[in-house]
Amino acid sequence: MLGARLGHFLDKPLSPLARKVPFNPNVLTVAGFVITAAAAFVIPSNLRLGGVLVLAGGACDMCDGILARANGKTTNFGAFLDSLLDRYSDAFLFLSVAWYLAGRGERTGAFLSIGTMVGALLVSYARARGEGLGIDSQAGLMERPERILLLIFAMLTGWLVPVLWILFFLTHATVLQRALVVWRARR
Repeated sequence: MLGARLGHFLDKPLSPLARKVPFNPNVLTVAGFVITAAAAFVIPSNLRLGGVLVLAGGACDMCDGILARANGKTTNFGAFLDSLLDRYSDAFLFLSVAWYLAGRGERTGAFLSIGTMVGALLVSYARARGEGLGIDSQAGLMERPERILLLIFAMLTGWLVPVLWILFFLTHATVLQRALVVWRARR
């Protein structure tokens, strides 16, 4: 939703700066992943610091595409690598949050985090499978930018369980929205 509406809104203002960056955009993709993976290790012991690290990793994830487009270095492999590492990042983060909550006796919250992780992976799968059938299935309320922003908000405020309820329901609703798009297109 945010990605579709805002698209590449930072491309124009950041392109002059991005053209001066001498390295491959995939380096930024991997750096964002490494920062997010570090956040996953930090979250069980320091939730807020984990949220700050996720924010930093997300900034790298956002800038890799700008860097690629500004320098004419967009590649199929770069898009593949970005998607692949995004899925790993999502899994690491939601498992880490589940670990944090389980350690505090919040079994419902831990279940919601794991359930949201499953939904996040299925959102991505539904889009990829729809596109494999030749159907644009980029529908839905809860895509990755929304999930990550809400998760960061939850970690910084400590409101994990209420936000996880929202994430859980809206992520699975997005999977159903995408399934409906494919179903309608195939009729």
